[in-house]
Amino acid sequence: MYRARPETRTRHMLPGRLKKASLFTALWLALPAVASGVVAEHVNPDTGLSSWKAEGDALDFEFIQVLPDYVRAVYSSRGLPKAVVDKVSSYCVFGTILRNRTDKPLSYRVADWRYITPDGVRHPIRTKSEWVSEWHDMGIAFRWSMLPDDQTFAVGDWGQGFTTIALEPGSPFALEYSWTQDDKTETRLIEEVRCAPAEAPVSR
Repeated sequence: MYRARPETRTRHMLPGRLKKASLFTALWLALPAVASGVVAEHVNPDTGLSSWKAEGDALDFEFIQVLPDYVRAVYSSRGLPKAVVDKVSSYCVFGTILRNRTDKPLSYRVADWRYITPDGVRHPIRTKSEWVSEWHDMGIAFRWSMLPDDQTFAVGDWGQGFTTIALEPGSPFALEYSWTQDDKTETRLIEEVRCAPAEAPVSR
């Protein structure tokens, strides 16, 4: 659904308890505490799609819904086989933008991140290396588009790429991500993220 102007919803990434109405109440109560932070959901008025942006930490983190049709268009335009296009577009895909906002290096590893479904199960996120390995076994030399498995960002550095979640369009989940700086790992949990819908929202 298109909106005349961006809609912003600000939530706290709470350490362990949520309001009873939250889909993830039981999940949060069962998880270890994480540090507080603030995440805002924005709705793009031109596309109707949502993004979630966490700021105020050492690592700025933005997670942007990507429509399956857009994923298909991106991979088809690179001349990739239909099997590859269909496989990637069957995932819940997000554009992910990371930025080091501090005055010293930090690093992340996608293998450490998890998406958490409403039943409380924590799932690993498929990494770029796993995709590249699958494509290599198909005889396809392609490495572009996915968020790198791990990176160390110097001061002011940033990176971006697709993150793939094995869920159906429109599915809700929580996202746990982390980074390391000065040998200390920080973890954040963003509640009530949603996969992009199967089709573009219809304007009214």
